[in-house]
Amino acid sequence: MTAPRSTARHRTGRSGRVLLALGGNAIQRAHDHGTWREAVRQMRRTASALAAVATPDRELVVTHGNGPQVGSLLREAELGAGEVPAPPLYVLGAETQGQLGFLIAQELGGALRRARSDRSVVPIVSRMVVSARDPAFRSPSKPVGRFYSASEARKLHRTLGWTLREDRQRGGWRRLVPSPHPIRWLEGDAVRSMLNAGFGARCVFVVTGGGGIPVVRRRGRWEGVDAVIDKDLAAALVGRHLGVDTLAIVTDVPGAALGYGTDDLRWLGQVSLEELTRSWRRGEFEEGSMGPKVEAGLRFLRSGGRRFLITDIRSLPEALAGRAGTRVENGRPSVDYSH
Repeated sequence: MTAPRSTARHRTGRSGRVLLALGGNAIQRAHDHGTWREAVRQMRRTASALAAVATPDRELVVTHGNGPQVGSLLREAELGAGEVPAPPLYVLGAETQGQLGFLIAQELGGALRRARSDRSVVPIVSRMVVSARDPAFRSPSKPVGRFYSASEARKLHRTLGWTLREDRQRGGWRRLVPSPHPIRWLEGDAVRSMLNAGFGARCVFVVTGGGGIPVVRRRGRWEGVDAVIDKDLAAALVGRHLGVDTLAIVTDVPGAALGYGTDDLRWLGQVSLEELTRSWRRGEFEEGSMGPKVEAGLRFLRSGGRRFLITDIRSLPEALAGRAGTRVENGRPSVDYSH
């Protein structure tokens, strides 16, 4: 579903509507232990950068990942299964939306107040429609949760029907779940209506955490399903639905690169849509890492988005100003390799 664009913000001189898609590292660093104190400290750093780009003439919407957090909840459910029934994976996804929405509201709200902005931060529990016939349900591919021994993996497959795959480099087996493509964001119309009514000047909405809670239509009602939606592809859908001008994917590297992991590494600066498409089709971007981010940006631009960015949190203000990160604009022919 493609949303009609609101023209009100352009008539009043607003610089545009920006969707910031935060990676998990914005909330929890790879070497952290996963404590709440660490999450608060890291989100506080991230919030300062977000508040710096929340200018009066810019509307902001935030999405975020939830991989480490949902992994922790899965482990908690395993350890407590003898005492408390384990909830489905999609319920754990909903729990992370509340947990991280609260964290972002606390820290970003504080950062906005310190920047003398009176905007409120409004987290919204978000459901994302997927197709029950999506091929992903026949071939689970997304690893979740902790690593298991071979004997544990065999037992889990036999007793719970899980699909597991061995990761020999990291020494263990992990559960695989489906990763279907997002089709429709159920809360999207309400958020779009609020933005078009002018609430973007007063609120920062936090939506579709972890890609959204996956639901399918069965017997006339929405039902949750155990799956994980790619957060970047979900962000592209959200961007299209809200009619945002800029989709900025914020990750742990300063941009996309060609020859990543080789001696011929070339960071991409300003690049054309056509050049990025060719590089993506050549397989330049790693599947499960930069690949989905580039694919999400291409989807967003082809559906009418104006600008797509990949950057890290430190470089975000400069990237939005056109001076850092990987930057793609519709109709921009030049290619710049930033070394």
